[in-house]
Amino acid sequence: MASDPIRFDIDAPRWDQETFTGRLWHFFNITDMRTVLLPNSALDEAKQLVTQSRLGIVPPGTTREQQHYAKKLYDSAFHPDSGERMNILGRMSFQVPGGMAITGAMLQFYRTVPAVVFWQWVNQSFNALVNYTNRNAASPITGKQIGIAYITATTAALVTALGLNLYTKKAPTLVARWVPFGAVAAANCVNIPMMRQQEIANGIKVTTKEGKELGYSQKAAIKGISQVIMSRVTMAAPGMIILPIIMEHLEKYRFMQRIKVLHAPIQITLVGCFLTFMVPAACALFPQTCSMPVSSLEPRLRQVVQERYGDTVSSVYFNKGL
Repeated sequence: MASDPIRFDIDAPRWDQETFTGRLWHFFNITDMRTVLLPNSALDEAKQLVTQSRLGIVPPGTTREQQHYAKKLYDSAFHPDSGERMNILGRMSFQVPGGMAITGAMLQFYRTVPAVVFWQWVNQSFNALVNYTNRNAASPITGKQIGIAYITATTAALVTALGLNLYTKKAPTLVARWVPFGAVAAANCVNIPMMRQQEIANGIKVTTKEGKELGYSQKAAIKGISQVIMSRVTMAAPGMIILPIIMEHLEKYRFMQRIKVLHAPIQITLVGCFLTFMVPAACALFPQTCSMPVSSLEPRLRQVVQERYGDTVSSVYFNKGL
C-alpha cells in the first residue's frame, strides 16, 4: 500500500468547480485532444489506477501527479455515470479535431444545395453521436428513439440551412456565410432534447450533496438539457460568426484570390483555433454537477425530500451531461 501522503480523494476536483475559471481549467484538462491518440490499454490502466485510488490502495511509488494524470484520462474517456469507455468520436476531447474539420467545411462549402445538404448531414451525424455519448446514462434510450432524434435534427438543420440560403440569395455575401450557424443552432435545439427525451419523460436521478439518491426529476432534466443546448450553441458561435467576417475581409486581397484551393484548409485551421478555447469555455459555462432548489422540484418529489430530510436539504444535485 502506498504511503499516506499520496492517499487523497481522487474524485475531488483539482480546481474550484463553483467558479468559471476553475471549471475552465478542469475542461481544458479533460478536453485535451492529445488524449484521443492514446491506446485503449493506456486508458484502461488509468481507470485501474483511479479505481485503486478510490479504495486508498495504489502501487508503491505512485506519485500524486500520476494519479491526477490517470484521473484526467479517466474523465476524458469514460462516462461519469456508467464508467464505460466512450466512443472515441463522441468524446469531448474529440470535439476540436472533429468539429474543426466539419465546421470548416460547412463554412467553406455553403453556396450550393448539394454541399449544404451533405455537410449538414455530416454535422448532424457527428452531433447525434456526441449527444448520445454524453447523455445521462441513468436514462436509457432505445434504438428507435435514437433514429427519430437523428432524423428530426437532420431535417431541422437542412430545412433551416436551405430556407436561409434561399432567403439570403440577394443578401450580402457575409449574411450567406452566417447561414451554417443558424442551421447548427436550430439543430442543437432539436437534436439534444430528442436524443435525451427519456430524461425529459422519466426524469433524471437527483441526490443530496453527499450523493444520496432522492428520486427522479423531470424539471432537473429540463434544466440540465437547456444548459447543454446553451453550451453547444456558445461553443460554435465565435468560430461560425467571427470567422466568416475574417474570411470575407481576407478574400478581397489578391494573394487570397490566387490560392482559392487553400481556403478550406485555412478555415479548418482557424476553426480549430477557436474551438481549442471554446470547447472548454462552453463546457465551463455551467457546473457539471448541477443543482436545483428543493422548492423548484415536482410536488411529489419535493414532498418525499421534505418528509425524509425536513429542512436540512435545501437543494438537490444531478449530472447535467455534456
